[in-house]
Amino acid sequence: MSPPTALMIATEVRVGQVSACEVVSQTLARIAAANPALNAFTAVFEAQALAAADRIDADRAAGRPLGPLAGVPFAVKNLFDIKGVTTLAGSKIRRGAPPAAADATLVARLKAAGAVLVGALNMDEFAYGFSTENAHDGPTHNPHDLSRIAGGSSGGSAAAVAAGLVPLTLGSDTNGSIRVPASLCGVHGLKPTLGRLSRQGVYPFVHSLDHAGLFARTVDDLAAAYDTMQGPDAADTLCDRAAELVAGRLSAIADGRLRVGVLGGWFVRGAFPEALDALARVADALDARPVELPGAETARAAAFALTAYEGARLHAADLRSRPLDFDPAVRDRLLAGALLPDGVAEAAHRYRPLFRDAVAALFEDFDILLAPATPCPAPEIGQATMMMGGQAVSVRKTLGAYTQPISYIGLPVVAAPLNRPGQLPIGVQIIAPAWREDLALGAALRLERAGVTAAHPPGGFS
Repeated sequence: MSPPTALMIATEVRVGQVSACEVVSQTLARIAAANPALNAFTAVFEAQALAAADRIDADRAAGRPLGPLAGVPFAVKNLFDIKGVTTLAGSKIRRGAPPAAADATLVARLKAAGAVLVGALNMDEFAYGFSTENAHDGPTHNPHDLSRIAGGSSGGSAAAVAAGLVPLTLGSDTNGSIRVPASLCGVHGLKPTLGRLSRQGVYPFVHSLDHAGLFARTVDDLAAAYDTMQGPDAADTLCDRAAELVAGRLSAIADGRLRVGVLGGWFVRGAFPEALDALARVADALDARPVELPGAETARAAAFALTAYEGARLHAADLRSRPLDFDPAVRDRLLAGALLPDGVAEAAHRYRPLFRDAVAALFEDFDILLAPATPCPAPEIGQATMMMGGQAVSVRKTLGAYTQPISYIGLPVVAAPLNRPGQLPIGVQIIAPAWREDLALGAALRLERAGVTAAHPPGGFS
């Protein structure tokens, strides 16, 4: 049986069918029972969550208006600021840092909508990874096979939703850190357009690539939570656009005609049969036509360069003074990035408008584009390499092969999980032009209604 959606919970709380305290208490009990095996949560805020639920119930009893997400439990990747809590960003180095003085903008906006924060979630250190095998907090386990990774760097966020512990979580995506774990855990993930959602209070990784986004089991939940978080933020100069609410428009988009292209070339090179099957089933359901995107491999290389270059400079002081306190896998990549000359980053930035123009040309003929979200289902925890295209390749490096070219130019993407219960999850990227999250979400809703995509049942963690 599927767990209740965020919108179901909000409706039941609003009409008094269930109290917010009951919802939050049940959520905390599920987390306590499941997290020892999953390791998705790094902190649980029991007292604060119950107090927030009490306030919601008191508002309802007094006839005061409730927010659109009243009583909905949510959790956040532990690089989002939470007032009174030290923002760890998955690191040992930040454990002595002072507590955050205020909530991150997106956390505050969800709370203002009535959602109840219940905890912080595991991640790759400083968001530099695709597996959430954290040297300090341990690996997050995939709810569908505990021997496998959840993906990363927002692995705890994806696993918590996939296991049915909470209906909504926040994550970040620099090179694929929402889309990869959404694919491997079998849930929906949204990486909005770069600058659409505020990054204020989100610990940075690569300023030119960092996106804030979210996970949910259903498209409707994804859209509803996304709408509550939109809007300009003076504290994030990149986030300066007025809200363009999408939830009310999705049915019309889902029922309308969409021109859909399915990307070949780089985006299927080396893909496992499961990824190709998922792509083919989604493409068939949307009547997609094949299309090539020249320059995708170069775009991925440019994103790699920017990531290493900017990440190394952000952490330069700690790399000099506390190198042994880093996760070894992260430290080695940052040290390599420190050796990159300025010219490499300059070249990576120069290629961006060229690639953006190439993608814009495709969107003259298509409303959305499709690509695999990951080359394969979830590898095992501790697995260093896998076979791809007849060669042994790095798991950590390769899981983002198809996501990096897209985040390099900041396009909005929904990662949608193929409906394949009883098998390891895998997802497909639904890519839209900049600022057209409505198109990606509308296509995802059509697929969900047709039964082609669906969040995987949470199994023993329901």
